[in-house]
Amino acid sequence: MNNEADDDKPLEPAAMLALLEQQKRAVDLAYLRPVGWLYTVWGVAWVVGFLLLWLAATTEWMPESVARITFGALIIASIAVSAVVGIRIGRGIRGASDFQGAVYGMSWTLLGIAFAALGAGLLQNGMSSDLAALYFPSAYALMAGALYLSGAALWNERSQLVLGIVLLAVGAIAPFFGGPANNLVMAIGAGGAFLLAAAYYRGRIARERRR
Repeated sequence: MNNEADDDKPLEPAAMLALLEQQKRAVDLAYLRPVGWLYTVWGVAWVVGFLLLWLAATTEWMPESVARITFGALIIASIAVSAVVGIRIGRGIRGASDFQGAVYGMSWTLLGIAFAALGAGLLQNGMSSDLAALYFPSAYALMAGALYLSGAALWNERSQLVLGIVLLAVGAIAPFFGGPANNLVMAIGAGGAFLLAAAYYRGRIARERRR
């Protein structure tokens, strides 16, 4: 009986504050972990994929067909992982942020299709394969950079702001290096930015766990 009475007793302000802090850390970790994994997956896909494309064009030991198939498989796997992780992040959350997250997630798909259609239209109207090899990597780097800037504004997340600016810069300057060097720029610049962002998130997760 005494235990039940103690359970019904309101918590002291200090205990209530500690409980709120504990719940906030749990929520923060629930978001930080999947975002860190997403950056890792995309960082590996871009670094490995673009490096293979560059090696295939500059060396003889890497067949171009193998590099393209591997690059495509890495991108498809990253999209699948992103979809699964995105669904798990938004699970159980309702409210204004739910709508913002849905629109933001849908924007990746819509813009991805739009940029692909634009490239297909340019190819149909005479864009050479050499120019296409410059267009598509930069187009998707610019798309990702713009969406990360939007994400930074929506969720007040400065790491997304930095990542978005880096992707915009890499996507804009890569064509000036010509092909296939633009693939090396994408691997080091864009892929490296994703991996650095992933390392930053792992640091934040470690700090949250130590609090």
